[in-house]
Amino acid sequence: MTLSTNQITRLSVGVAILLIALKAFALGASGSVSILASLADSSLDLIASLATFFAVRWAAAPADADHRYGHGKGESMAALVHAGLVFASAVFIGWEALHRMFDPRPVTGGPWAVGVVVISIVVTALLVWLQTRSVKASGSIAVAADRAHYTADLASNAVVLIGVVSGAFLAAPGLDAAAGLVVAVWLFWGAFGVLKGAGDQLLDREASDADRIALTNAVLSDPRVGGVHQLRTRMSGSRIIAQMHIDLDRTLSFEASHDIVVAAEDRVKAAFPGADVLIHADPRGPATPAVPVSPLA
Repeated sequence: MTLSTNQITRLSVGVAILLIALKAFALGASGSVSILASLADSSLDLIASLATFFAVRWAAAPADADHRYGHGKGESMAALVHAGLVFASAVFIGWEALHRMFDPRPVTGGPWAVGVVVISIVVTALLVWLQTRSVKASGSIAVAADRAHYTADLASNAVVLIGVVSGAFLAAPGLDAAAGLVVAVWLFWGAFGVLKGAGDQLLDREASDADRIALTNAVLSDPRVGGVHQLRTRMSGSRIIAQMHIDLDRTLSFEASHDIVVAAEDRVKAAFPGADVLIHADPRGPATPAVPVSPLA
């Protein structure tokens, strides 16, 4: 089952709300700093998922007079918000964990806390699986950023589970605080990856080598195209924007050259749906001497 970007963002918001409710209950029952860390993370998940929900819809809007390249970079903006919220969450959790390491507090209600964490792991794993399928189908950077956070949540929930079990059943609340600190470091690292991906798009980093090779091969599949040069690419959301020059036989008519260029653009759009392609034709082969023209002719 593959969900659309709109469907997967709605599901992400619903999962965040469910996890917040479960973890708030577990925190009240246990007082665990690991649960507190996970609850703070899920609260920011909700904000980030809402940002993704609206960004995906805005990014899907067609190009207009003010945004000739479309609105795809709205997804990158949402990813930046996502990264900032995760950074804030990591700082808060790290500070609280360090405080609890020097001032340990007992963890109560262990069975309830463990049950909530196990349910959180199962629900999050299902969401990540669905997001992965959606990203493969759509290439959405906003959904990919949301998936990166929930993937980190999987690992952090496993650490939280260790912390809760240690604090509730092994009488070692210090380990619970240490688990919260591990979650903070993990979130910080995940946020850095999301920030880099969003920054690459906003700063017009070239598309991946694999995409550039596939794009070039699509153009060169016509034997009349002698070569590709001055290739420039960038991403706008999941849409690739490409400009290039191609070499064509200088004896071709203007109309024939135009038809070859249009066919090349169509092949690129078939390989990269929604692509924005601009191709300039350059004559190749030995140049013929220019014939002087009299200004009075």
